[in-house]
Amino acid sequence: MKKFKIPSVPPTTNKCIRFPNDIIEEVEAAIKGKSCTFTAFVVEAVRVALDNIKEEQ
Repeated sequence: MKKFKIPSVPPTTNKCIRFPNDIIEEVEAAIKGKSCTFTAFVVEAVRVALDNIKEEQ
């Protein structure tokens, strides 16, 4: 399983999605004081999830 790491800001395209407030608070706490945006964090989390799915198949 790939280890999650807080990423730097990659080039992005806007995509609107809704998050539960508790998840937003946890992500914001995890990236506080780091060179990372909410979006970059979520993108990396999705990448890791997709890699995990591929490994399971």
